[in-house]
Amino acid sequence: MKVLIFAALAVLSVQSVLSVDTHEHNKVVCYWNSTAFERQGPGKFQLDDVRSALSLCTHLVYGFAGINADSFEVIPLSPNLDTGAGYAYYKLTTQLKKAFPELKVYLSIGGNADPEEDTHKYLVVTETPESRSKFINSVNRLLNDYDFDGIDLAWQFPPVKVKKQRSTLGSFWHGVKKTFGYGKFKDEKEQEHRDGFTILVRDLKAQLRPKMKALTITVLPHVNSSIYYDARLLAPNIEAVHLFAFDQKTPQRNPQEADYPAPIYESYGRVPQDNVDATTSMNSSSRYWLENGTPGSKIVVGIPSFARTWKLTSESQISGVPPLVADGPGAEGPHTNMPGILSYSEVCARLTESAVGRLRRVSDPSKKYGSYAYQPYDENTGAEGIWVGYEDPDTAGNKAAYAKAKGLGGVAIYDLSLDDFRGICTGDKYPIVRGAKYKL
Repeated sequence: MKVLIFAALAVLSVQSVLSVDTHEHNKVVCYWNSTAFERQGPGKFQLDDVRSALSLCTHLVYGFAGINADSFEVIPLSPNLDTGAGYAYYKLTTQLKKAFPELKVYLSIGGNADPEEDTHKYLVVTETPESRSKFINSVNRLLNDYDFDGIDLAWQFPPVKVKKQRSTLGSFWHGVKKTFGYGKFKDEKEQEHRDGFTILVRDLKAQLRPKMKALTITVLPHVNSSIYYDARLLAPNIEAVHLFAFDQKTPQRNPQEADYPAPIYESYGRVPQDNVDATTSMNSSSRYWLENGTPGSKIVVGIPSFARTWKLTSESQISGVPPLVADGPGAEGPHTNMPGILSYSEVCARLTESAVGRLRRVSDPSKKYGSYAYQPYDENTGAEGIWVGYEDPDTAGNKAAYAKAKGLGGVAIYDLSLDDFRGICTGDKYPIVRGAKYKL
């Protein structure tokens, strides 16, 4: 009997040691969207590029897996890249721990990488014990096949809609569209899905705990935490919540108004445009979780390594001070090739005196809203301008300093492939990650 008691105590001691978070308040969670491998030219991001960041990261989150709508099982969204014979990045990623033994590597599920039209499956899987069990069993099989240290649930809950100012006729037509089901999906079972997700997290953690595997959640931009996340019940069953408090304004959601995409605080005198419950800044996002019982050490604030851009026209103001009248997404960059978005290296390359299409930089002495840069509309030639709201090493450092001052758990960088991973700007690779890390 004594032997059994001593053995049990030994197991508990080992578990308590292993569960100690050595990065309680200085986590640097680095997201890696593996599809960046598919970019062409200097924007192509590969496994060797990841390695050069890992001395800066405490956690690496590989994204993204998805869900099969019929079986509710976790599936790779890029099979050839993730598990195929050609690359097998699931295995290669977890093998990085051999060179970086203190690194924790998680697999993230969702992340808005699953097609938007399939978002409903993330709701359906929470609705019954059977669907939740199928999902959890598939996670267990995946962890048996690969050596991930944990699972991150970047659940694709429906985002809050943008409120629009409408004329009387416009309001009438909007009502007609709602009546006949046009427009974006409206979740009629929000409370059921909130409760189902809470149960899913609890049951999944019960499966992961004996295996010493971690469970985190990522709150995606414009998902209302107060609707879908019961913070008090979730907190005991997660190691961290990663708050993607950026993309508050984007050229897709707000095509006619260029504005700060990732402020720490709400802009003074502004009225939130989404709805009265939606979070509009890093401060309001983290405050919800703190005020609802989540330990500060479990709250990790998101920092984007990319810029949001808008097109400026003859209707736009001469000044670059936001908000500005705009006309949709700015022109795509040479590496990212996506309208409305630029990587940090694409931005900083245009900030130099001799750059083609040079941007005028405006810093943020208040340390509340972020940097921006712009090239005005050219009245002489008719060439469109561009407004760029972006993160730089200084603003990333400001956000890390905010996390430290508030007693939070650290920062989450999204993502490595959009930082200056080649060191083009200053010669130092990953300046956004560095700027944040050294202020924690």
